[in-house]
Amino acid sequence: IPSVFDEVSCGRANFGVVPVENSNEGAVSHTLDMFLTSRLAIIAENYLEISHDLLSKSGRLQDIKAIYSHPQALAQCRNWLDENLPDIPRIEVPSTARAAQIVADDESGVAIACGAAANLYGLQVVVNKIEDYHYNYTRFLVIGPEMPAPSGNDRTSILFSFRDEPGILSKMLEPFRQRGINLMKIESRPVKNTAFEYVFFLDAAGHITDADLSAAIEELKPYCALLKVLGSYPRAR
Repeated sequence: IPSVFDEVSCGRANFGVVPVENSNEGAVSHTLDMFLTSRLAIIAENYLEISHDLLSKSGRLQDIKAIYSHPQALAQCRNWLDENLPDIPRIEVPSTARAAQIVADDESGVAIACGAAANLYGLQVVVNKIEDYHYNYTRFLVIGPEMPAPSGNDRTSILFSFRDEPGILSKMLEPFRQRGINLMKIESRPVKNTAFEYVFFLDAAGHITDADLSAAIEELKPYCALLKVLGSYPRAR
């Protein structure tokens, strides 16, 4: 995920695609954390159905010594792994593609990745669809240097932190309620190197150029230590 942000920030790629949340496992915290310091904007979103296969070089489960995958994929297959491979160490790697690369050179390991990775890295599918819940969707964000113009059916993502005082979160949400703005998601993340302080990520219906949404965000500023509009972009759903 950091390399995607880096490639776009440095101009080596025009756009990047990063996962932000899964229908079963929730937010992808690494992506949220990257937005704290990145100047890139969210310019689009998409939802993809996710299916996980167990891949190996030999096509056998005998003598397996390690299971490699991204933390989200390991979490989405937790029940299957507990039941079928309970004693095998699970090793987190940066991506499911990286897991497949490792296993291509290590016959003692298996990777959790999509079936396409088997073709790409010369692996065999040992077991397919090992995810715990077959309704398994991941929301992806497209990041780029500038947010798009209004489409008429948009979502705006912001992040903010505020001074700790009684009822402050309720006060922060009140400007949206007063204007009838639908809040589609709110997520908190701990602030690094501080004790129990949080930054909040909020998704609201509308575009930042909409008068009501712009006014609601403006009302937050006196309470905020940090407020950042991450992007306004067409809704995929």
